[in-house]
Amino acid sequence: MDGRFKIANREALIGVALALFNFGWWFFFAYGLGDASPEDYSYVFGFPAWFFYSCIVGFLVMVALVIIVVRWWFVEVPFDEEESL
Repeated sequence: MDGRFKIANREALIGVALALFNFGWWFFFAYGLGDASPEDYSYVFGFPAWFFYSCIVGFLVMVALVIIVVRWWFVEVPFDEEESL
């Protein structure tokens, strides 16, 4: 198998893992903290805590994770056929 496909498969799996982590993060905070009655919500910067942690903090965490993954784990792959890894 061409080495480029191995790299592409590994990076695709990393992307899927990041997407699953993002969904897990969102689900945990949205349904974990947002399960109470709206009268019982706690607020952070004017937002309900479930929304702040699931959507705002979750977005910032995912941006940081994607930057880290792209910078240190992803590699540049040549598309020329004569070059092989």
